[in-house]
Formats: sequence, structure tokens, C-alpha cells
Amino acid sequence: MAITARALNRSTLARQLLLGRESLDVVDAVRRVVALQAQHPASPYLALWNRIGGFDPAGLDAAVAGFQAVRSTLMRITLHMVHAADYPAFREAVEPTVRASRLGSRFTASGLTPDDADALVPDLLTYADRPRTSAEIRGWLDERVGAPREPVTWRLLRQYAPLWHAPVGGPWSFGTQQAYVAAAGTQPVLTGPDAAAVGLQTLIRRYLEGFGPASVADMAQFALVQRARVRTAVRALADELEQLEGPDGTVMYDIPGAPRPAEDTPAPPRLMAMWDSILLAYADRSRVVPPAYRKHVTRVNGDVLPTLLVDGYVAGVWRPVDGGIEAGAFHPLPDHVWQGLAAEAGSLTTLLADRDPRVYSRYGHWWTKGLPAAETRLLPGP
Repeated sequence: MAITARALNRSTLARQLLLGRESLDVVDAVRRVVALQAQHPASPYLALWNRIGGFDPAGLDAAVAGFQAVRSTLMRITLHMVHAADYPAFREAVEPTVRASRLGSRFTASGLTPDDADALVPDLLTYADRPRTSAEIRGWLDERVGAPREPVTWRLLRQYAPLWHAPVGGPWSFGTQQAYVAAAGTQPVLTGPDAAAVGLQTLIRRYLEGFGPASVADMAQFALVQRARVRTAVRALADELEQLEGPDGTVMYDIPGAPRPAEDTPAPPRLMAMWDSILLAYADRSRVVPPAYRKHVTRVNGDVLPTLLVDGYVAGVWRPVDGGIEAGAFHPLPDHVWQGLAAEAGSLTTLLADRDPRVYSRYGHWWTKGLPAAETRLLPGP
């Protein structure tokens, strides 16, 4: 069976709850969308606002405080928010990648080795049986190894160890001051390569549920694992997956019976969060980001700007300003689209008013440097 590029786009939007806001509990929504990019504390909130009807940010506050939705270093060695039940398998799946990145030369330059980290982590998790600040963890580690190390050493170890970020307050639960707690349920039945292999199979199933159909390259990009590992996992899952032919003949995989709407299904406009997962979950990002716009949205240092989504595709960028939301479209948009974006802006401005009216303001330099907007409008708040 073949699938078109536009049908892939609509499958992504359906599974990511972007064809229409759904009436879901916050915890259930996090489970449905699989993983929310969480480098910026506000982004999971804005991502769920785009996906849940009547979204109340207090619901996510409560899910984070109760460690039902958890924030940790996972796929692509970046911060993600996932359902707590998904965390153990996801952690096992990406452990080899995170280990190689965080216990490599920058870590060993301090005089410690990966074996030293393996010896420290169990006791660190015991120490972090309740939330501990960065300073507390650093002090504890300095006592254990007998001499202070560079701050980067402990940062790398914290990112490697199975720790969850503990909420510290502020408008979006997390802030510049950070605290950590040992992740629950991280003791695998299997250990070593077998645990990583089984975890990757689970991650692939969940990825396809939330982002499929997808190719081996897409799966490898999402998790940042070697394609050989993905191919092995796909072979192990062969009886559970459906095989499709992608737009350019690429072999794609999917969960049988998963939503695949018709390519002409309407897609409402949205104001997407920075680093929204749909912009980064594929090797071929043209599924959502037109190639001509990719460099405008994903900047040279890796910042992924908040975007306008029009008919399912990135069509510009937005930012809060005095009086509302400034929206810059990369190509002319019809009046009815601007009206839809204005309605979204009114809702978003209301959400931000009680939390952080100038969210993402630290990234304003990208607008100062110039973005190629064909048209810019101020979309006023209510």
C-alpha cells in the first residue's frame, strides 16, 4: 500500500491531536502524543493548549507535581516530557546514546571514568529519594569522590543518571533553579544490551502510535539511535507492524488500524510552541516543515522558533508583543486564515496573561536579525 506526502501530514496531525482539540485529561493527552519537547519550560504547556479542548494549565501543574508527567533527558539527548509509565522503556532504549554522549571525553577529562559513574549512580539515586537541588547533588558528589570537579562533570552525570526534574515553581513548573529526584520504575528486568533492545522495541511502537507512519530513518532520528539498532528492532516487531510505500518509494512502517485520515481532511490553524515535537520527529521534516522554510524555523544554533501552522504545514513564526501576538507569514495568507490565527492568538494571549505574557522573549534576537516574512500582522488579545 502506498501513502502520499499529504496523507503522511494528516496522519501526523491526527495522532498529535492537531486536527481538532480533543476533550482529554492532561495525563491521557501526554500519553497519546508520546513525548513533548521540554527544553523550554513553557513549551509542554503551549503544546497541550494546542491539543486539548479547554486546556487548564493547572492540570499540567498537578500532573508534574504528582510525577505522572515527567521531564528528563531522553530522546535526542534533550529534555522531553513523557508519561511516567513510558519513562522506563524509553530510558532503556536511549541509554546507549545518552551514555556515550554524557560519559565521554568531557566527563573523563575530570579524571573520572564511566565505571566510576556506574559505581556512583545507585547511591546517587538513593540520595535523590526526595527532590535535591543541583547544589545539594554537587556537594554530595564532591564528598563521595574526595575532591571538587568542574561543574560540567556533575551536569553530565545528572543528565546520564535516571533522574526526573522535580518542579520548583514559577510560571511553568520549572525554571533556572533546578531540582532532581530519582526516577521511579527504572530497575529493568533485563540488563545491558537486552534491556536496550527491548526498550527500543517499546519506544518504536509508541513512536508509531504517536507519529507514524515512519521510516527507519525517521525512527532513528526521533530517538537518536543508530539505524542498525532500529532495523533490528523493526525485524523483531515484524508481525506487529504494517509496511507501506512512502511518497518517494521509501519503506515505511505503521501500527495496523492506526488513524490515517484522507489527505483532504481540513487542518485548523495553530500557533505552535518552540521545539514542538512535530517539527523534529522525522528525518524528513518536509512532512510538516516546507524545505524552503526550514532554515528560517530551525536556527543555526538549534533553536526552533514558535511557528504558524496553516493547513498542516509551517507557514511562518510568531512571538508575543505588547498588545497581542505578532505573526509573520512566510507567504501570503487568505483572510479566513488570518481570522483563524487571530482567534488562536486571543486564546493564547489569555493563557499567557496569568503565566508569562512575554514567553520566549529571550529569543527575540532572531527577529532583530531579520526573518523573511511576506506579511506581518499584530493579532490582538481579547
